[in-house]
Amino acid sequence: MAKHYSEKYLLKLNSLNPKRLGVQFGKVCVKANLPPSMVADSISVTRQSIHNWFRGGPIRSTHIDKIEKFIDLINQYLDAGELPVSSTIDAKKFIDTKVIDKL
Repeated sequence: MAKHYSEKYLLKLNSLNPKRLGVQFGKVCVKANLPPSMVADSISVTRQSIHNWFRGGPIRSTHIDKIEKFIDLINQYLDAGELPVSSTIDAKKFIDTKVIDKL
């Protein structure tokens, strides 16, 4: 079962630098209710990388395009009312059908 965001992280999220791409990425994933492990799998990185990025850590240039595309896609689906997902099953289905092939 995928782990979701801790209460401690959710409280800290608003204090992080909103200009950092990883923080923006984290906020959109939280808003969409997409578990970090599934996000990591979708862009072929470790869950630890996702957690580091969400906290404002450095992102290698090889990942920036995928992250920007991911953020744009998620925002489109949030605006259309198709997100947030309500379960990990829905999150997996969403990522598998609407994200992976577009990254």
